[in-house]
Amino acid sequence: MTPRQLGGLIDRLGPALVLFARQWAAAPEDVVQDAFLKLVEARRPPDDPAAWLFAVVRNRAMDTAKADRRRAKREQVARPERWFVEPEIDGLDAERAVAALGRLPAELRETMVQRLWGGLTFEQIAAVSGCSASSAFRRYEAGIAALRETLGVPCPTDPTP
Repeated sequence: MTPRQLGGLIDRLGPALVLFARQWAAAPEDVVQDAFLKLVEARRPPDDPAAWLFAVVRNRAMDTAKADRRRAKREQVARPERWFVEPEIDGLDAERAVAALGRLPAELRETMVQRLWGGLTFEQIAAVSGCSASSAFRRYEAGIAALRETLGVPCPTDPTP
């Protein structure tokens, strides 16, 4: 397929394919782009490119929608509201703690979750986050300090009450 032929297909079918994919996919433009890329990568162009594109878009959009539903279900299970099993643990209000955790900058929150809920070492967190182990530790300390301040929980080793 020549670039001119591909451009013609994009101009002629692109908007209709996006509209078609919108029935299933949250990001129909991505689905259509994937279909055109698949067409470009095909060793032999299909006999009927228009029908082929609609079939590929349909299948990809449905797969994407299914993956989105699975992801939403997994995220529902791991929702922050379920980070704490008990609504109050040793005087800690779980709802306030979740809200405070949600307000942390992403790198601090990610470090906190990896360390506290994932049980990862600082070396492992560093490998995941692309930083040094000492940076991971500093992020963890900063996250703990921010949570203590937000929640009004003093540090047990701090001599000032």
